[in-house]
Amino acid sequence: MAGDSTTIARPYAEAAFEVAQAGNTLDAWSEALSKLAAIVADPGVASQIGNPNLSDSTLLDLIFGVAGEGLSVEVQNLVRLLAENERLGVLPDLARLFEARKTAAQGVRHIQIRSAYALSAAEQESLQSTLKRHFGADVELTVEDDPTLIGGLEVRADDVVIDASVRGRLRQLANELQF
Repeated sequence: MAGDSTTIARPYAEAAFEVAQAGNTLDAWSEALSKLAAIVADPGVASQIGNPNLSDSTLLDLIFGVAGEGLSVEVQNLVRLLAENERLGVLPDLARLFEARKTAAQGVRHIQIRSAYALSAAEQESLQSTLKRHFGADVELTVEDDPTLIGGLEVRADDVVIDASVRGRLRQLANELQF
């Protein structure tokens, strides 16, 4: 389902990015989309999305009421379009894709690191330097501990995955041993 949501969100995120870039309002859009994503991800609001007993206008009033003042007309129109097409649930993915596109446009690659053990500041700095050379761009790291990796780490940058974990190597070995 997550893949479907991302696929659905991608054209909306691309269109939003183009509008934001043309209007030189990337930061405002980023902030608004982040806020809206948090609102629709809230369990109370999420449970109402798709409720046949709740009109789109009532749901939009709820979302805009929680969001407060400051949403541009363009952002509000995007939310209305999502509601009309029964796509409000993709707002978290839309916000994530928008942010990734914004980061890439600014010449920065967002890279997720999952490590079996906590990385020290020096290790993170070394890793960031290595990845900067590898990708030829500034990098922004998000580091997460994941003991299920057993050892090593996993690097994700957009569609590129570098699995240098013990778990990944064990999976690869298991696949090679199957006939």
